[in-house]
Amino acid sequence: MAFDVARIRGLFPALGDGWIHFDGAAGMLVPEQVASAVSTAMRAPVSGPGGAFPASQRAESIVTAARRAVADLVGADPAGVVLGPSASVLLRRLVDAMSERWTIGDEVVVSRLDEQANLAPWRQAAKRVGAVVRWGEIDIETCELPAWQYENLISARTKAVTITAASGSVGTRPDLPTVIEFAKRVGATVVVDATYAAPFVPLDLNELGADVMVVSAQGWGGPAIGALVFRDPEMIERLPSVSLEANARGAARLELGPHAYPLLAGLVSSVDYLAGLDDAASGSRRERLVTSLGSAKSYHAGLLAQLSSELRSLRHVMVIGDAMRRIPALAFAVEHKKAPEVADYLSSQGLCAFADDGTSGVFASLGVGEVGGAVRIGLAHYSNVFEINQLVKVLEELR
Repeated sequence: MAFDVARIRGLFPALGDGWIHFDGAAGMLVPEQVASAVSTAMRAPVSGPGGAFPASQRAESIVTAARRAVADLVGADPAGVVLGPSASVLLRRLVDAMSERWTIGDEVVVSRLDEQANLAPWRQAAKRVGAVVRWGEIDIETCELPAWQYENLISARTKAVTITAASGSVGTRPDLPTVIEFAKRVGATVVVDATYAAPFVPLDLNELGADVMVVSAQGWGGPAIGALVFRDPEMIERLPSVSLEANARGAARLELGPHAYPLLAGLVSSVDYLAGLDDAASGSRRERLVTSLGSAKSYHAGLLAQLSSELRSLRHVMVIGDAMRRIPALAFAVEHKKAPEVADYLSSQGLCAFADDGTSGVFASLGVGEVGGAVRIGLAHYSNVFEINQLVKVLEELR
């Protein structure tokens, strides 16, 4: 494996701002090749699809290329890729379409580990139709999401199970195969939110067996584009259409209005960037993605282990959770300091990080609000040992 972080850092002009970026929760910085792809597409003549002239054909080719790129990323069929302005918007469309067939007493299973953007549409849909929301609970010590509990959570009335592939708050990666197996026993639809996992972990939707996967290109430095990926493209045909076109077929049934073609061009370039994280990767784009993300996973595991170990050595710092399988994200609290105060101090020292008051989401379940909230640290492909050392040094001085 050849994950050369120095080479990768050279792909990001924004790193020239002099700040250390641990703000991965908001998405990574944008590689130069992605920005160039977007600007190039904006300069080219691009029209609406359906015409015989070059500008129209260019629009169709961009959409086709974007579907193929996302399909390569998650190991799926391009025909099952629905594109839209954000993962949140697409997820709401999906939930609204699915819930049209729910009735009073039906059930949907969510988890305390999920982000609010994934939870809100399901809870609102359940309330609207009188369905029951059942919760997967987390271990407050480790922040693990025990898979065994889903055997009892999922019943014959369960219509959907939604679960995150990784937490952007505490980094936990749940045991998806076991949860999916329980859901399949009763025929429940499984929707996996891979927003935070996609930049760091090789994904294979067909092998995993989930019905739908949600991704956001901003998570890996792409443009503001989201995608729903259906393992079986025929499932789209069974959902109510939201398209303005009466004869829309396939993925277009869940796509509303014209596409942002320059951003889709940037999406393609961003997936190509992921495929090149390991400069020794070879083969098809799908093969290069598997190799490169495997290398990224190994690199970040070492970086996260160092960060976690050094933070735990600081007596006044409490690292939240200690899951076995993780992405490079963690949260911590500082003794006698509120999270916004800590984040402000980090900012004064040139480090970017977000504070969470602990009153919602996974942190509320953990009672983090009672200790003043938590600071979220999200590593990125360009994070390195020097930056880890700087964070530890600054926190060591914060007494």
